[in-house]
Amino acid sequence: MKKFLLTSACLLIFTSAMLGRLNVIFFLVDDLGYHDLSLTGSTVYETPRIDELAGDGTFLTQAHAAFPRCVPSRYAMMTGVHPSRAESVGERPGDMDPNRVTIAEALKAHGYATFFAGKWHIGKKPDVNFPDAQGFDDNIGGGTAGAPGSYWYPYPPEKKLTGPETLDGNNGDYLTDALTDKTVEFINGHVDEPFFVFLSHYAVHTPIQGKPEKTKRYQEKIDGLGFEGDSFFVKEWTGRERRYQDNAEYASMIESVDESLGRIIDSLKENGIYDETIIILTSDHGGLSNSGVDNNRPLATSNYPLRAGKGHMYEGGLRVPVIVHWPGKVTPGTRVDFSITGMDYYPTILEMLGLPQQPEDHIDGVSFATGLLGNESLNKERSLFWYSDIGRLKSTGDRNAAVIRKGNYKLMEFFQDGKIELYDVSVDTGEQNDLSMKFPELCNSLLDELRDWKKQMKVKDRAQTWGN
Repeated sequence: MKKFLLTSACLLIFTSAMLGRLNVIFFLVDDLGYHDLSLTGSTVYETPRIDELAGDGTFLTQAHAAFPRCVPSRYAMMTGVHPSRAESVGERPGDMDPNRVTIAEALKAHGYATFFAGKWHIGKKPDVNFPDAQGFDDNIGGGTAGAPGSYWYPYPPEKKLTGPETLDGNNGDYLTDALTDKTVEFINGHVDEPFFVFLSHYAVHTPIQGKPEKTKRYQEKIDGLGFEGDSFFVKEWTGRERRYQDNAEYASMIESVDESLGRIIDSLKENGIYDETIIILTSDHGGLSNSGVDNNRPLATSNYPLRAGKGHMYEGGLRVPVIVHWPGKVTPGTRVDFSITGMDYYPTILEMLGLPQQPEDHIDGVSFATGLLGNESLNKERSLFWYSDIGRLKSTGDRNAAVIRKGNYKLMEFFQDGKIELYDVSVDTGEQNDLSMKFPELCNSLLDELRDWKKQMKVKDRAQTWGN
């Protein structure tokens, strides 16, 4: 029995006063890069409804994933627990411990109707790990799969895993639209009670499949932009990095996601509850822009001027777009630059709703609600940590490493050769100017703190081979 159930008697008293509480919609896009939006500088992708949401809310410029790959990142969002902490106690983020209290369970205990649609990917046992066993009343298309076999109905399973193929539909149905249909249906049916919606799109993850009419239009647009340069790729010793956003099908997929958000906003407005609903939009990590040596796989996007992408500990893999719509609280159209990470959504949502915190549950998450209200000094001295021992040298070209960020400085420790890199990411977002030799005292101080954290997490510096 999960911990929150022990206080159910107290919560029943509390939830009797739930009328008027804000709804919450968490809108998660898979593999969406920081610069994959028109509001963050893309000249190819068109995201008018996402831009509109940013105009009604605030944009977080220094938001990061807890991990640059899907499973650990999603685990952190759901639990408020660092993926490395889970590993240190023998728990696999991909097989979530049923005793972990998720954000859905926390809100359900306070009287919220809870709904999940889309990619889950953090559990293999339906009766233990799946959304409906982790606090969600409804689970639409969420299971073990990390991607659909196809975005077109019947969405055949990827690698025989459970996922969107469980959705009913008709030939010609597009998965992004189908998930949106179910979400809008849920919203329309729950106008008179507080709800928590977690719409976790499979898009824009591979396979890259856009609607043909959109793809054709984007191809014409890309052809007209006339990208120039010696190469469409930047070469690094671990592989290659895409330089331009020139994938028309990927652009089409992003537009479909943008339309999904627009339909949800429209449904909220039609029901008169847009100003009673918190919306958080983000990605699980950076865009797919890299491949390893001798790997010529198709690449979805470019995160330039950020370095690298999915899987990597550079900013292209970790930095994600975040928009928060908090009606009556945040100043519309603003930007904030304090640092957050994926564990922080859980306690932030609770604080935004005025609900009691349970730090023993979301042990690593830190609320950034006061930062949204104007606390510019929030998290200035907080140290953020990342660790990976599952680098994929052949697939995406990323190496096993541990990272600490404190203030403007980011130190990276690579396990294969012991190499240390230090960057001031406030002025060097592309991480091109290594300062480790210039600031040895700072470098040593950060390295000591990082190594102390690794001891606490009980993680080891595991090297890797080119077979990964």
